[in-house]
Amino acid sequence: MVETAETDIAVVGAGIVGVTCALQLARQGHRVMLVDRQAPGLGASFGNAGHLATEQVFPIADLSILKRLPRMLLDPMGPLRLDWKYLPKAMPWFTRLLLNLRQAPFQRSVAGIRTLNEGSLGAWHRLLGSIGRSELFQEDGSLLVFEKPESRQTLEALRTRMQQQAVPVDFWSAETVREAAPQLSPSLLGGLFFPCTGHFIDPYRVVCELFEAAKASGVRFVQAQVDGGQLHSAGVSLASDQGMLNARQVLVSCGAHSAKLTAALTGKRVPLDTERGYHLMLPGEHQRLPFAVTSLERKFIMTPMADGLRLAGTVEFAGLQAPPSMQRAWQLHRLSKGLFRHDLSVAGATPWMGFRPSLPDSLPVIDRVCDGRVLLAFGHQHLGLTQAAVTAEWVGRLAEQAGGPEMAAYRLDRF
Repeated sequence: MVETAETDIAVVGAGIVGVTCALQLARQGHRVMLVDRQAPGLGASFGNAGHLATEQVFPIADLSILKRLPRMLLDPMGPLRLDWKYLPKAMPWFTRLLLNLRQAPFQRSVAGIRTLNEGSLGAWHRLLGSIGRSELFQEDGSLLVFEKPESRQTLEALRTRMQQQAVPVDFWSAETVREAAPQLSPSLLGGLFFPCTGHFIDPYRVVCELFEAAKASGVRFVQAQVDGGQLHSAGVSLASDQGMLNARQVLVSCGAHSAKLTAALTGKRVPLDTERGYHLMLPGEHQRLPFAVTSLERKFIMTPMADGLRLAGTVEFAGLQAPPSMQRAWQLHRLSKGLFRHDLSVAGATPWMGFRPSLPDSLPVIDRVCDGRVLLAFGHQHLGLTQAAVTAEWVGRLAEQAGGPEMAAYRLDRF
């Protein structure tokens, strides 16, 4: 039995969102217990693309997904795959996704994503500066390149849409791309450069450094599998494989695994699903790129990191239980062929798969419910790393009952 009677807030989930929130809450004077079934940072936060994607203000899908659905079911190596065996379970989620692509809900989603993204860069500077680890983030922009002449119109339309959303963006000619990233193929025709973005040189280390700062601020870590919970007059009791964990409040921030616990505590079923993401880490590629580069046509991203070059971005809908299809990670190397003057080396390469927690309106849940006994911060889809620091600041406000009208879009009761 783990004794936790003196815990103010139990934070369930030790990914990037949970750890940043735990640190924020501890700094506000709360006695915080952080709970996860594995060591901090070993879930989706371990293998994300490492890109601070403030430019990505649009939902995870648009109406073109209808045209792509047959291919998603037939192409196991496509950039967006739906396992046909998972289709019956996924259909309610996809139905909600399609309903959210109507003009009014789509624009609400854009506004909600944009609000969080606009606060993300400053929040990360404050957070990393506060622990003396600003060097872990490189604010050097990111580049979206294109190869086919017929893609220019698509790129220009995207640039216009982003400018309409006040996203800083510049068009780069082929010559400018070659000057900035000379290792890229001379066949590239240009791209869009986003100056107010950047990348983390080691996303896992970011979590670890924040976790050390959290421990120094008094956060206690309990490695336990939380299977359920209940509310009572004194607060919250969480059922775990290490016994009952008791606290006055709980923060549910366990990513793709948050729906079950949220339902147990609040009675609310959340339409949370997982986009299974893959990466391929290339340890021999340290000098290829000065910043993160995404391919418009090939739909994946390449991010320079301290340990090499990370290729990431493929999406698979197959649920939490199906085994990983690591050939999808290796497919990323095949996609990279032709993007560089010389092919990337796969010597010592390691594949990985993780679960992105996604809601059908592409917005996270950030809320305070059940008379304040339950706080929620999950469902950040592809933007968990990007939005973690600003989410922690918002959760800190919610813990002090200081939420504002700007948080309305992320409330649990929208479902």
